Amino acid sequence: QVQLVESGGGLVQPGGSLTLSCAASGPTWSRNAMGWFRQAPTKDREFVAAITWNGKETYYADSVKGRFTISRDNAKNSLFLQMNSLKPEDTAVYYCAADPNFYPALVATMGGYDYWGQGTQVTVSA
Repeated sequence: QVQLVESGGGLVQPGGSLTLSCAASGPTWSRNAMGWFRQAPTKDREFVAAITWNGKETYYADSVKGRFTISRDNAKNSLFLQMNSLKPEDTAVYYCAADPNFYPALVATMGGYDYWGQGTQVTVSA
């Protein structure tokens, strides 16, 4: 079992930055690939970014590539999402997720992840 708790969301102006954190617990969490997804009102949940258990490989949605950076600190049981150059269309609830069985072909799909946090709201508005 892996437990996940997101934090760091809030209100930010367009062009601003925000860093989300995900605190993880559980005996095997550090061996999990991790991902960030987001869900805007009236829209489906979508993939944002993912990282392998050792941090050596990262994956990004085209919409955030070059603006967002995913990272992890296994020693501190933490996952991060640094978000720069934020746009109003980045407004959503952001979720972290854990994948104990990493398949690159499934990295951007919700079904590839077994554990989910409850989400943190990010609002980008002037």
